[in-house]
Amino acid sequence: METKRIGIFIRVSTEMQVQDESPEHHEQRARYYVNAKNWQVMEVYKLDAVSGKSVMQHPETKRMIADVKSGHINGLVFSKLARLARNTIELLEFSNIFRASGADLISLAESIDTSTPAGRLFYTVIAAMAEWEREEISSRVAASVPIRAKMGKPLGGQASFGYQWVDKELVINEQEAPVRKLMYELFLKYQRKFSTAKALNDAGYRTRNGSKFTATSLSRLLRDSSAKGERRANYTKSLGDGKAWVIKPESEWVVMPCPPVVSPELWQQVNSLLDIQEKKKSPGPKAVYLLSGFVKCTCGKPMYVYHTSKVYACAKCRHRIAVADLDEIFQVYLKEYLESIEVSSYITETESEIEQKQALLESTRKERARLQRNIDAWIDMRSEQELSKEQFAEKYRPAEERLNQLDKQLPMLEAEIDVYTIQLLSSDTIMQDVHNLYSQWGVMTFEQKRSIVETVVSSITIGKEDIDITLAYIPQTPLNAKKGSHNVMDSYWR
Repeated sequence: METKRIGIFIRVSTEMQVQDESPEHHEQRARYYVNAKNWQVMEVYKLDAVSGKSVMQHPETKRMIADVKSGHINGLVFSKLARLARNTIELLEFSNIFRASGADLISLAESIDTSTPAGRLFYTVIAAMAEWEREEISSRVAASVPIRAKMGKPLGGQASFGYQWVDKELVINEQEAPVRKLMYELFLKYQRKFSTAKALNDAGYRTRNGSKFTATSLSRLLRDSSAKGERRANYTKSLGDGKAWVIKPESEWVVMPCPPVVSPELWQQVNSLLDIQEKKKSPGPKAVYLLSGFVKCTCGKPMYVYHTSKVYACAKCRHRIAVADLDEIFQVYLKEYLESIEVSSYITETESEIEQKQALLESTRKERARLQRNIDAWIDMRSEQELSKEQFAEKYRPAEERLNQLDKQLPMLEAEIDVYTIQLLSSDTIMQDVHNLYSQWGVMTFEQKRSIVETVVSSITIGKEDIDITLAYIPQTPLNAKKGSHNVMDSYWR
């Protein structure tokens, strides 16, 4: 099936000054949604400082419409209907253009995705009943900007994971430090950043702001020399828009001693391995067999396909199974597992997941509001000279870093809720897609099948007379997935 080609539509009013309504926030939220649907972003249309009256005539809108008619994009994601059109007539005009071209409209705030049956119904109802007035957002100027300019570029920041500031001293955080140390040990075991992050997440560990570890965040922490007792400051700078950071010249670094979390030898061993992997520009060899990397023996040793034998074998126990036989067993098991999924349990678990995500989103918003109140209070105190420049910096810098972390987390949480909500509206269609996965298996490419295996499989254990398959979760329905294993009796042994 062809991947949907998506455009992201962002209309920026002159008053869109509030962080929660920033264009960067909306674009990030949209990208998270598109990635979750396995679609592809082709274009981003930004209408800067545009009032609702001029939307249709704006050059970016015309470019977008031309891309829709030519087939360059066949879907448009935007934050809310009021950002796309100023009233029902204009909204329906967009609708007619997209419908005629076989393209879809996806509004995140209203949970409308016209690529789904429920989305098409909701779009029609809402467009027919509502008169969307132009949005008015109260703007405010961040009082911290001129103060930050006078202070210059901050040298410090929030303590890295595993540490905390106590009386202006960087000390070990007893709760986080064991996890920081575990990162290095797991990386030596798996020798892959993605696998290490997955192991941490699966074990229930989270970053300081409650999000999952990623290969990127893990790499940053593994590279951070504070873990071995050398804290660096003023060694990175942002390229803007929070998209990338670069290393400054070493002459500008400030290096100070701090308590170590791991030994210098362990830190060096991990970073030497990272250096080798980055030089290769490849995380590892490409999988040749569908289930390679997931098959292990009951003794705990991984099973490999040696030479041209086409047989998984354990060098220790001599357990063996043909590649073709194991592929067939896995396919049959996947079919049985998919057919066992019920719509009712999917809906119940999806609703529960949405509630949990919404609770986390609300908690994150409250935490951001609390931090912002603190920052505003410190700014007022600094303006009244109740705080010295040094005292203000000590309070402001860690809080600002934390604020930036929460601002990155918010659109991610919102996008997750968007995906789950829209999936719930079309649960029957989604479940049909899941049940059809087995019938589509035969026409999928090796890369598509391998992607599903990497998503679904936790482990496959081969015994003398049995096979134990443990699935992590099912693609397209992550909310319905349950970790579980099934013993497949041996009827395929050679």
